[in-house]
Amino acid sequence: MDYAVLDAVDVVVLVVYFVLVMVVGMWASCRTNRSTVGGYFLAGRTMTWLPIGASLMSSNVGSGLFIGLAGSGAAGGIAIGGFEWNASWVLVALGWVFVPVYIAAGVLTMPGYLRRRFGGQRISLYLSGLSLALYVFTKISTDIFAGAIFIKVSLGWDIYLSTVVLIAVTAIYTIAGGLAAVIYTDALQTVIMVVGAMILMGIGLVKLDGYEGMARSYMAAVPNVTVPNTTCHQPRADALHLLRDPVQGDLPWPGLIFGLTVLATWNWCTDQVIVQRSLSARSLSHAKAGSVLAGFLKVLPMFFIVWPGMMSRAMFPDEVACVVPDECQRVCGSKVGCSNIAYPKLVVELMPTGLRGLMMAVMVAALMSSLTSIFNSSGTIFTIDVWKRFRPRASEMELMVVGRLFVLLLVIISILWLPVVQVANSGRLFDYIQSVTSFLAPPITAIFLLAIFWPRMNEPGAFWALMCGLAIGVSRMALEFSFPPPACGEADRRPPVLRDVHYLYFALLLCGLTALIGVIISLATPAPHPQHLVRLTWWTRHSKDAEGGHGNLCEVPDGTSNSKEPEEGGHSNPCEVPDETGNSKSPEEAAQSNSCEVPDGKGLFGDTHKRTGDLDQEAPEKTGPRGWKRALFWMCGLTGSKSSSSSSSPPILTSIEEDWKWKHICNTSAMLLLVGNIFMWGYYA
Repeated sequence: MDYAVLDAVDVVVLVVYFVLVMVVGMWASCRTNRSTVGGYFLAGRTMTWLPIGASLMSSNVGSGLFIGLAGSGAAGGIAIGGFEWNASWVLVALGWVFVPVYIAAGVLTMPGYLRRRFGGQRISLYLSGLSLALYVFTKISTDIFAGAIFIKVSLGWDIYLSTVVLIAVTAIYTIAGGLAAVIYTDALQTVIMVVGAMILMGIGLVKLDGYEGMARSYMAAVPNVTVPNTTCHQPRADALHLLRDPVQGDLPWPGLIFGLTVLATWNWCTDQVIVQRSLSARSLSHAKAGSVLAGFLKVLPMFFIVWPGMMSRAMFPDEVACVVPDECQRVCGSKVGCSNIAYPKLVVELMPTGLRGLMMAVMVAALMSSLTSIFNSSGTIFTIDVWKRFRPRASEMELMVVGRLFVLLLVIISILWLPVVQVANSGRLFDYIQSVTSFLAPPITAIFLLAIFWPRMNEPGAFWALMCGLAIGVSRMALEFSFPPPACGEADRRPPVLRDVHYLYFALLLCGLTALIGVIISLATPAPHPQHLVRLTWWTRHSKDAEGGHGNLCEVPDGTSNSKEPEEGGHSNPCEVPDETGNSKSPEEAAQSNSCEVPDGKGLFGDTHKRTGDLDQEAPEKTGPRGWKRALFWMCGLTGSKSSSSSSSPPILTSIEEDWKWKHICNTSAMLLLVGNIFMWGYYA
């Protein structure tokens, strides 16, 4: 395949893009308190709806989605766009159902919510480990692989050097700036992605005489070299329909609506990468508005990713739609198909000088925005739910250093994973990602839904339901890898459970079975005490205990009906805030003494509302690091400077009260989003 060559104008566009990203990242870093857990991992809970919504979009639309979604569109038509349109409904559920409970509970992480809801440690540690494993071996690997494909196909650059540079730049402002830098650079990159991708879509539609011309050309796009006596080289007859046969369809409509909702609920409502952005909001109304904005933005990938994938097949059927293994090996280096090159092939062939550099910036933005989100969220989970469990009296400084070092470790793992990604079978990598999600995510969805909506659910029921769901999912996954799908012209010799049960159907069944097991075990064991449910379920999110606090946030229930005293040197009270001497404080004492101070190594959440620029003048430190260490500490926001406390600083955000006007604006916007979504489903059904 011929490679595009960047000229001077393209290089200038790329350089300007990198400069903008770094400037925005540094600006966001300087305006946010970065030396406390709340400031670094939740941006001090100061984010507004606009950057939150844009970050939700770009965190999900990574380079893997560009390559995979366009490739699926080239291979099967528009039905894959239903994955994007389904997200609008689940994003509304995130803002109106899940986030209010998370805010009321005062949690930083999703494993932390389950720990406070059920007590004990085993559920949160399991979810932490599973989330980190999924991030490293699915999300990170997928995005790096997709970015490598684009770089190689579009430019012919060395994969290792190019990707290492991108990851290094990504790591700089992720480690230094925290979530604020990630969210604001995500917002910038969302604009770049949408503008660049829309330009490419427009050029393609002009060349194919609009949507009708694209549809005709796509349905006639057949490669010249085919496998005799087969039809796999032909476009699907239902390629232009969203809703397909419930039995024979590649994406059956019941699975696309109900099974996909199970997977989408895990991704949008219980995954740390996504929820962390909503938890950084300065109020519930901002979190809701951010969800609505993201819902509107998720309508667009059908048009600027799926459609270009179909255009690419229509224009270049011999390359994108190849089915003969030897021919595919020659075209793209993979014997199982070349649909993954659909998007970069279109960029190489259609984009003129200057705009080609813009499209490089689009793919780089997609890769960097998804990786920064994963890096920051992984650091949050490891610091709060793993490290702090084993070192409950760790100081704020220690937590910040550990969080940054863990992000650095992920960067190193990502780079070392490049050889594995490069030799992976490109035609099956995305099938592998979908399989892992549908086999491991449904039990998590079931437990979160029961935790929020069924107060009777207890720790034994949740834990053993997760274990049973894991066993069933791993069993199906082992079968999936043992019996890969047949190639074009080969007989399907897979077991009936693989051949006849679509993975979306399996996700729905696994979610229901996990929920049933959890209900049965919970009913057979003692119910949790009502005081352990205060502000932790949908029905108790507005409740307060006798002292107006946070209910059982300062108790560690053992999963039955009794609360345990913290074990000495072990699982201390999750709401106690260790100070520098190792003594624990109550949340009220911590809020009064620390929530209004610039980081001093004491507060768990730090300055949750005020920006560093709004604080009183700080007194210089008497001692501190010198030379390069001082510069490094300054870049990471670990200067250790202090300021006097301000009694007017608001406490940690746990209020879900809303202004009447903005509440109704959010509700109206959500209704418009859902009505428009229904219309589009019906129009393209």
